[in-house]
Amino acid sequence: MTENDPSAHDPANPRHPETGQQPAQGGWAGHPYGEQAQPESGGAPQYSEPSYHAVTGADPAYGGQASNPWSAQGAQMPSGPTQQSVYPPPNPYGQPGTSGYPVAAPQPKRSGGKLLAGVALVALLVGGIAGGTVGYFTAGSSGPSGNALNAPKPAQQTGNAPAGSVEAVAQKLSPSVVELQVSGQQGAGEGSGFVISTDGFILTNNHVVEVAANGGQIQAVFQDGKKAAAKVVGRDPTTDIAVVKVTGVGNLTPVELGRSDDLRVGQSVVAIGSPFELAGTVTSGIVSSLHRPVRAGGSSGDQTTVMDAVQTDAAINPGNSGGPLANMSGQVIGINSAIYSPQSASGGQGQGASEGGNVGIGFAIPIDQARRTADTIIKTGQAVQTYIGAEVKDAPQGGAELGAIKPGSPAEKAGLKAGDVVTKIDERPIDSADTLVAAVRTRAPDEKATFTLADGRTVEVTFGGQPVQPN
Repeated sequence: MTENDPSAHDPANPRHPETGQQPAQGGWAGHPYGEQAQPESGGAPQYSEPSYHAVTGADPAYGGQASNPWSAQGAQMPSGPTQQSVYPPPNPYGQPGTSGYPVAAPQPKRSGGKLLAGVALVALLVGGIAGGTVGYFTAGSSGPSGNALNAPKPAQQTGNAPAGSVEAVAQKLSPSVVELQVSGQQGAGEGSGFVISTDGFILTNNHVVEVAANGGQIQAVFQDGKKAAAKVVGRDPTTDIAVVKVTGVGNLTPVELGRSDDLRVGQSVVAIGSPFELAGTVTSGIVSSLHRPVRAGGSSGDQTTVMDAVQTDAAINPGNSGGPLANMSGQVIGINSAIYSPQSASGGQGQGASEGGNVGIGFAIPIDQARRTADTIIKTGQAVQTYIGAEVKDAPQGGAELGAIKPGSPAEKAGLKAGDVVTKIDERPIDSADTLVAAVRTRAPDEKATFTLADGRTVEVTFGGQPVQPN
């Protein structure tokens, strides 16, 4: 082909200026198929990206500038990294519209369709990414605006609390829980208690009311704000239990007493009381442990004050003493009495719940023991203590070593002697002196139990009972 050949610059019949090849016959530099000829089979070219014009953005496969989406109506070609990675170098044969710029001839349907599909796929991918990005950044401002202050209030709660919920327990017990405000010659304080009879008997802790035991004053404050004077009926320092009676009020709502001999570690419980004088406070937790030997006066307390406590992680604080610990049926299964307080000088174990602060370790008197003691106090005005009549101390190798045996006591009648080491009462292991005392406290007078000794002997003991003289 020569330069005088008119087809060399004929847009209708484009040919390569040197080789004279048409695109369908072999291709040329600058053609969208590159330097290699289009495959004779009509297959799609093996290139990963479409060849757009570097300056105008025109796609030669669409006939140049007229079909280019970037150049139509004066649109600007994208700039930045995309320009360098998507658009090839300028066409060496000139700009669109000049005689040196080749115009693509129509391509076979099969290859052209695949090329168009590839371009469309890239466009969809780019469009999807861009659309997602735009949606992400504009989502906060494109939707309708709202203001929670302008929204109507939700429907008011109606109906009863679900059975077995903390709410249901609180609704059931709260009318029966009172705050006890106490004063006497030794000072003043406050605690909690709960109604056990319609005529005004209230069960609480001994350490809550003992300051008013000798001529002091006790005032009971009910949930509805009513106040009534109360007097001590009887108390038992050895089990930290006391009964008081209010006057001037009637038709009170007594609690429902449960049982503590079938409690299980992990079961849910609710505590109600007046911590820090905040009457009617409800907290919840679980039974953390059972049969914890705890001295009601702390680790420095007398051995006679050891109780067989229910441990709980329900929040118990100063003022909770004497309040109920209930199961999820709203039945009282213990009397909140003590907390563990590491800050106390005594180490904290068994610190009265009128001192210290909650660390998730609280102790309650089992209701089975409290029920028996309260019943005796109401009937006789005096508590009766279960005993075996022997001194006891920790054994060096574990267990409880018996000391002096009181003549005529249950221990002597059973054949126990000083120096015997008790390792088990029935099926309960005994690992210390306090554990033995706590185990005896849970039994009723005249009840029988089998004591296992360290030497392998077993002895049957019938527990005795003796009146408690309040200090």
